[in-house]
Amino acid sequence: MKFTRWIKEEIETVFKKDPAARNTLEVILCYPGFHAIILHKFSHFLWKHHCKLIARLLSHLNRFLTSIEIHPGATIGERFFIDHGMGVVIGETAEIGNDVLIYHGVTLGGVSLKKEKRHPTIGNNVIIGAGAKILGPITVADNAKIGANTVVVRDIPPNTTVVGIPGRIVAEFKQPSFNLDHNKLPDPAANALSCLVDRIIEIEKEIDQLKKQLRSSTYANIKSD
Repeated sequence: MKFTRWIKEEIETVFKKDPAARNTLEVILCYPGFHAIILHKFSHFLWKHHCKLIARLLSHLNRFLTSIEIHPGATIGERFFIDHGMGVVIGETAEIGNDVLIYHGVTLGGVSLKKEKRHPTIGNNVIIGAGAKILGPITVADNAKIGANTVVVRDIPPNTTVVGIPGRIVAEFKQPSFNLDHNKLPDPAANALSCLVDRIIEIEKEIDQLKKQLRSSTYANIKSD
């Protein structure tokens, strides 16, 4: 009965986080992110009960069927949703909280060969945009938003938006929000270039003024001679 409630909750999560979902049957049959988390539930159970080879085989089947690779050792909270899912990789020691949404191409990867905690810890209510890479035993705190293609290599505080390579905090907010607003994310590189262009324009104006002053001074000296 508990498993049935969990399945129902996962289906409801899909409806909440994907406006394209039309009915329950479609979610059950056509959503690889939904399939991946169900198969991971079984493989993680086997991993915890020392059936590690079978767990790895099941996770390998999961990867074959969904194009989503979740190591059976990864710990995942409730109401987790992977939208689209193609190319998602979640490492062995990754820990994911509740109500997390990630898009395709996301990697929760390690940067060490040591047998220790080497993958990220993701807090609750976190959104991770398409293609983002979160690397190492770092923490992404609650309510954080990671922009598409961002590379995160250091801890991220709660209630912040991070973009860029490497990821930089570009916004902070007091009230948690579940809208990623892909089209409204600031671009720090573009902002920096814009500032440089503005400064170049100012310098060019100053140079023009200096040239005019120099010509006037030269003309005055010639005339006085």
